[in-house]
Amino acid sequence: MDTTRKNQAPVAAAVIIDSQRVLLIRRRVPEGALIWQFPAGKVEPGESPEEAAVREAREETGLTVEALNVLGDRIHPANGRQMHYVVCKTLTGTATVASPSELDAVAWCNQAELEARIPSAIFEPVATYLEAALT
Repeated sequence: MDTTRKNQAPVAAAVIIDSQRVLLIRRRVPEGALIWQFPAGKVEPGESPEEAAVREAREETGLTVEALNVLGDRIHPANGRQMHYVVCKTLTGTATVASPSELDAVAWCNQAELEARIPSAIFEPVATYLEAALT
């Protein structure tokens, strides 16, 4: 892994479930093979992964969410970034493209739609959680 990626801020992803569907966003500019993904962004200095996931969900989708727990973390195989996956619960709002300069779509996906949009392997703790939450 190059030192540029190693020295970058970690990323927190919000895993948001509502009515047995998970929220995915599509970035205006894909990050390599990552077209559809969870709302996510850099953890800012002094911020916990949970706080970053809540902030990113609001900034990207307009939802106010509450962080419930961290499913795990890893170095993402596609981009080499440290990732933290945070389960979040929607408190208020309707998911929309709240940041049109960054995103071009949001989608609530059932299990089949998730697999169609993210055909590569999802981080195992997240996949296990989603399998239980989406069925």
